[in-house]
Amino acid sequence: MKLISICPSNTELVAYLGLTSSLIGVDNFSDWPSDVQALPRLGPDLNIDMDKVEKLEPDLVLASLSVPGMERNIDELKKRNIPYTIVPNPQTLTEIGESLLFVGKVTNSEEKAQRLYEKYTLILENYHKLSKQIDHPKTIYWEWWAKPIFTPGATNWLTELSELSGGINVFRDKEQASVQTDWEEVKKRNPDVMCIAWVGVQKERVNPKVILNRPQSEKINAIKNNELYILEESLYCRPSPRLLLGLNKLANILHPTIFSPLSKNNEFLLEEE
Repeated sequence: MKLISICPSNTELVAYLGLTSSLIGVDNFSDWPSDVQALPRLGPDLNIDMDKVEKLEPDLVLASLSVPGMERNIDELKKRNIPYTIVPNPQTLTEIGESLLFVGKVTNSEEKAQRLYEKYTLILENYHKLSKQIDHPKTIYWEWWAKPIFTPGATNWLTELSELSGGINVFRDKEQASVQTDWEEVKKRNPDVMCIAWVGVQKERVNPKVILNRPQSEKINAIKNNELYILEESLYCRPSPRLLLGLNKLANILHPTIFSPLSKNNEFLLEEE
């Protein structure tokens, strides 16, 4: 089966199912695993070059609605009669695991998907048990975007990931998945920890001075106690099982005596050397 993925999370789901060799093209932002970097690039996920897609003659295009604006791609696939499927847009860690089952079904890889889903679920259950040992969860401010400031709310997987790591998202009282706020509100909530993962921006390109130079930043507990972390966007901002890598990293930052790095032989925690 000749596959095309037009968003990074779908590319990662394909990789977990061991189907990277079936990919014949990906969007510009797909960067994991390293094998995909040599594939034809089809444009940014919001502006896929459908002429290129059509010329590649895929058996199936894995589309997505995980980012607002991707509807244009789906309309164009439909118009050109290019075979496609829409991978569900997950909001929770459980739904992200279920995306493995969905992609497994449409690529005839159900058995592998089921095994991975069971392993994924066991890891989440283990973190849930360990998090119950923590008497004093740390409050966390997540920043997804800087100008204007956006942060995850209650219905975002980062709120769930925070709790499994022994933390509390300071904006969990907001029902939205993504909340627009301002610096005054962040200061008022005075988090113990600040986690910066700007969507679509590589860690190396995030300048912590953008945060540190904000008015009275030095009064926030996280900054006073040197608990400002610039994190990998790819491990926190994509609805992919790689969020388990992000979970593992965050848990070790917050409570290293409770959580330990999980085994390197676990597919979900393998990072490339």
